[in-house]
Amino acid sequence: MTFRDLHQPGNPLVMINVWDAGSAKLMHRLGAGALATSSAALAYTLGRPDGGTVSRDESLAHAADIVAATPLPVHGDFENGFGDDPETCAETVRLAAEVGLAGICIEDTMFPSGAAYDFDLSVERMRAAASAARALHRDFVLTARADGILTGAYDTDEAIRRISAFAEAGADCLYAPLPPDMAALARIVAATDKPVNALVAGQFANQTRADFAAIGVARLSIGSSLARVTHRAIHDIGTAMITGDFAGLKTGISSATIDALLTDPT
Repeated sequence: MTFRDLHQPGNPLVMINVWDAGSAKLMHRLGAGALATSSAALAYTLGRPDGGTVSRDESLAHAADIVAATPLPVHGDFENGFGDDPETCAETVRLAAEVGLAGICIEDTMFPSGAAYDFDLSVERMRAAASAARALHRDFVLTARADGILTGAYDTDEAIRRISAFAEAGADCLYAPLPPDMAALARIVAATDKPVNALVAGQFANQTRADFAAIGVARLSIGSSLARVTHRAIHDIGTAMITGDFAGLKTGISSATIDALLTDPT
């Protein structure tokens, strides 16, 4: 089954965002159907804050490492396509395909300001990226992100207007992260006949896969959530260790378990 085929409204793919070969292999052995990079998790790995701090070359090299780690399809979190103009977005699609990614997402947020691109420019950027994807010699799933709800730049109505335009421009999957509630997410899903990705973070982590399936979501991603859980453990246990309390170290998974998961089956 191709990556595209895994996008089934009402039967959502759980796509796990990982940040290195080890986390990719663990998720593969645990049964994940697809993987994704996370721009935030990569930034953390490089010792940087999130938000436009990682270059395209760094993201491509990182993605290539994730692709090589398992046979699973990998989706790239490529922020704003690493440039403002439509041709840069198109070039990013071509380069992403060259490193073996099954698809990428491009969002409508400018860096470093965090403001939303003008509506017309946002659509032109997606149209250029979609055209580049269709010109490839293999299948490639382009996800168009309307990030204004997440960033506070616009509301759900504007997000729906944008994803509808992105769909007409040729995007394969639509994504408006963290709407106000499940009812708003259901409106987003109902606004298009293309697959919709939902971010499992914040209040949405209280929902089950069945809850998302019931409103027709086709894909679930976790963004930087798993990486932030890991950093929570580092933060909390590290803080305790510095004061002389090492009890938190007893909660770690055994080396034998990790070794078994990272050993390629024969």
